[in-house]
Amino acid sequence: MLQEPRVRLPVPGNGSEAFEARERALTHKYRVGETVYFTASNVSRPASSGTYQVIRLLPTDGDDCQYRIKSSDEAFERVAKESQLSAS
Repeated sequence: MLQEPRVRLPVPGNGSEAFEARERALTHKYRVGETVYFTASNVSRPASSGTYQVIRLLPTDGDDCQYRIKSSDEAFERVAKESQLSAS
């Protein structure tokens, strides 16, 4: 006798529905190739605020999406949180 595979359904109240809803809500606002304005945080390493290009979308960090960005004035790329970026 063949048995159908068991499917685990989210149980209300165990946090899985909230987790899935949060993951769906955390979508990247900016796309690869888009130009953004980066505002450097005073707490982190010194950085130059200004116009950057989005190079890559990175996984979320807690409640904030992350990006790899590059300025034409610098030879290296930076990682920035979405809260540090605005439309240019």
